[in-house]
Amino acid sequence: MSDTIYKIVPASLWQAARQQGRFEGAPVDLADGFIHFSTAAQAPETAAKHFSGQTDLLLVAIDGAALGAALVYEPSRGGQLFPHLYGALPLDAVRWEKPLPLGADGRHVFPEMN
Repeated sequence: MSDTIYKIVPASLWQAARQQGRFEGAPVDLADGFIHFSTAAQAPETAAKHFSGQTDLLLVAIDGAALGAALVYEPSRGGQLFPHLYGALPLDAVRWEKPLPLGADGRHVFPEMN
């Protein structure tokens, strides 16, 4: 498994995290008690299922290895193992952040993920 995991997040929420110096999670994360992430293979389906038609999103790449034991891969959609972070995301674990625009077909256009 790659050690890079991804978070799709509204740009305004991410801006607030930058000001705080850490990301506590989106409302769904706070409700579930962990921060939801996706692998590179899972991110497009996550975008389609949970962010359909939404604009002003960012794709944030995270160094999963930097998160230690707080990062747990757990079964979710269709039995796939999804990365979940039990705790706040320290911004020093962020590798990069890029816009996640909508294409002409209404689907999000993903940047190269590496």
